[in-house]
Amino acid sequence: MKLICVGDNVCDCYIYEKKYYPGGNCVNVAVNAKRNGAEAVSYLGIFGNDEMAAHIKDCLEKEGVDYSKSRVMVGRSGQPGVNIDKHGDRIFVRRYTDTVQTMAKLRLVQSDLDEIQKYDLFHTSCYSFLEEELPKVKDLVKVSYDFSLIENIEEMLEAAPYIDYAFVSASDTDEKYRQEQAKLLLDRGVELVCMTRGSKACEVHTKDKIYTQEPLQTEVVDTMGAGDSFIAGFLVAYMDGKSIEDALLNAAESARRTCQISGGFGYPKELRD
Repeated sequence: MKLICVGDNVCDCYIYEKKYYPGGNCVNVAVNAKRNGAEAVSYLGIFGNDEMAAHIKDCLEKEGVDYSKSRVMVGRSGQPGVNIDKHGDRIFVRRYTDTVQTMAKLRLVQSDLDEIQKYDLFHTSCYSFLEEELPKVKDLVKVSYDFSLIENIEEMLEAAPYIDYAFVSASDTDEKYRQEQAKLLLDRGVELVCMTRGSKACEVHTKDKIYTQEPLQTEVVDTMGAGDSFIAGFLVAYMDGKSIEDALLNAAESARRTCQISGGFGYPKELRD
């Protein structure tokens, strides 16, 4: 399976540790897809020109993820501040609004589309603000999209016709809500809807069936990036022809491995401010 992830990159700043880690949904999915055995993985996004951007690039190189089609903008990288509670769950405590990712939007030009169609799958998320670009890629490649928490139903419905595989964070939701949201997406052409639920069984909704997978028990160090790792594990297995059940198990194993390390996929560096 060949995957291109298009969108966000940040450095998650662990304030209490005075360390930062490379991350962002699309970067996390890209790296974890490569770790799950994807044949080729690329990342396309907007980098700042600071030390944090250089660190993200260095980590992508080490993980075998190509980023050569990305843009570089003068300015600082996204750097949300994070603390971790006693359960290992992340708590975001700081966000800057003057980062390159918030000041500029990525626009896909013909050379990007020519590159994208070399891949089997295009992944992005609500954090990348690429909804207007989805119609350009729909007929070129399969599209995966992470909605995270669905906060705007109208925006979800507008994006749905251009998405094949949808991922939703659905912790603390009841069965009726999950079925209603999945039906809205499936009725608009989404092939499958995967709903992760934290420590509870995740669900994959299709037109015909609901599949479930319990989380795999592990010693949790940090849940940062576990959901992104789950997405990567599922996509690689499913796109390589595995059944939904087998893809879910691979996803759970991928998330378990990520929970055993700090950061979205490791690589800590000293935080100076």
